[in-house]
Amino acid sequence: MIDYTSNSEFVLKDPDKYTDWLIAVIKEEGFELGEISYVFTSDEELLEINKEYLDHDYYTDIITFDYTSAKVLSGDIFISTDRVKDNAGEYNVTFDEELRRVMIHGVLHLMGFNDKSEEEKKKMTFKEDSKLKMFHVEQ
Repeated sequence: MIDYTSNSEFVLKDPDKYTDWLIAVIKEEGFELGEISYVFTSDEELLEINKEYLDHDYYTDIITFDYTSAKVLSGDIFISTDRVKDNAGEYNVTFDEELRRVMIHGVLHLMGFNDKSEEEKKKMTFKEDSKLKMFHVEQ
């Protein structure tokens, strides 16, 4: 099950489409879906989570709490839509494109991918790019 909650004014358009995409990605990587909760929130709320649980005092676009067991993906993924909006402008992509990148980034973390070193970041970005192509946008 994939659940979407918003603690801000943001509303995910067509959540079933996102769910279908995420399930396809999970299956393609050889995992099963457990329970994943996406929580869309503000910069300030995510900053507080970052301070309280990770002892980090800075803004971020995503925090993933991993409850995966073996090959069954489960976790809570908190996303700052404020950060997504700012990053979309910085990277010259649409909000929706950046949101999908951040959403799949969280799932990849649940699969064991990391992004601490430069080599890990390259692998993560490659996987993100590959999985983003699986999301079909109607023209």
